Amino acid sequence: MVTSILFSVLAVILLWTAFSFLRVVNQVERGIVFRFGRAQRQVRQPGLTFLIPFVDRMKKINVQIVTMPIPTQEGITRDNVSVRVDAVVYFRVQDPLRAAIEVQDYLFAVEQVAQTSLRSIIGKSELDDLLSNREELHRGLALMIDSPALGWGIHIDRVEIKDVQLPESMKRSMSRQAEAERERRARVITADGEFQAAQKLADASAIMSETPAALQLRLLQTVVEVAAEKTTTLIMPLPVELLRFFDRMGRDTAPADESATATTSREEAAREVSAGGGSAREVPAREEAAPLESAGREESAQLPPLDDVRAVMPPSPPQAASTEAAFQETVSSEAALPGAAARSETDLPSRRGSG
Repeated sequence: MVTSILFSVLAVILLWTAFSFLRVVNQVERGIVFRFGRAQRQVRQPGLTFLIPFVDRMKKINVQIVTMPIPTQEGITRDNVSVRVDAVVYFRVQDPLRAAIEVQDYLFAVEQVAQTSLRSIIGKSELDDLLSNREELHRGLALMIDSPALGWGIHIDRVEIKDVQLPESMKRSMSRQAEAERERRARVITADGEFQAAQKLADASAIMSETPAALQLRLLQTVVEVAAEKTTTLIMPLPVELLRFFDRMGRDTAPADESATATTSREEAAREVSAGGGSAREVPAREEAAPLESAGREESAQLPPLDDVRAVMPPSPPQAASTEAAFQETVSSEAALPGAAARSETDLPSRRGSG
């Protein structure tokens, strides 16, 4: 009875010992077996593996990608700006045997190398590179960390700079610089617009100078646009050029009318003289010419002095020439009439004065 009990106890101990040296390696792990303290080159793959009791010892190495944050590092850039930078490292174990033998704690080793490399890359870079050209810094930082980690069986997948903290004074300086740059661009754009508008206005003025009617049409169009609003009152003064134009037209038509009237009256008087007697026919002609002479005197009295008129608006040479020609034609026609020589000699000074 006692013997059977002993055998049963011995069998349980053997079974427990046998099962205790059976190990299971997970899919994300690799096993490194140390036999009598010496590492075996054969890496145990995922699954069930057997170890020799009291001889073998196995260490499991995780081969997944490890995400390791790098603590914030403070440094001075190449352009003497104090910054605080933190980053993150992505790596995995490529050779489990080296990771178990070459380094005591590969996680701590990679963390320390990442911190020193980040400080070094801060000192070699400028502030603008840290803020805008991070891709180049990422590649340089990954290369610096991967160089020593390659001997440990570690592969650096990538390194990313997370945040760059600047001093408050530097932030204010950068904000002022950015504001000044935006203001400069706005002024350049405004000046460019003014330059283009000036060119277009110069072209338009050149076209309007060739065709003066275009300027009047533009003025009328502007008046129409302004008058479209019912709440506005439009006061439109007449241009001085328009008044001068009408004045010139009046001066050109007045001598022609006077010469035509005088010619008509003289022709009627000549017809009466030829139809009737000498003295009796001469009196109606003088009586008819008397109202014309009085009207001419009144007009000459109402007109301003000749010096003032010439100072304001001197007559054009063609107008003076036409007036002198009309006067000479009148004198010649009077001289041709029979019995009117005496009247022409007496009326000549008064007409010249009225003219």
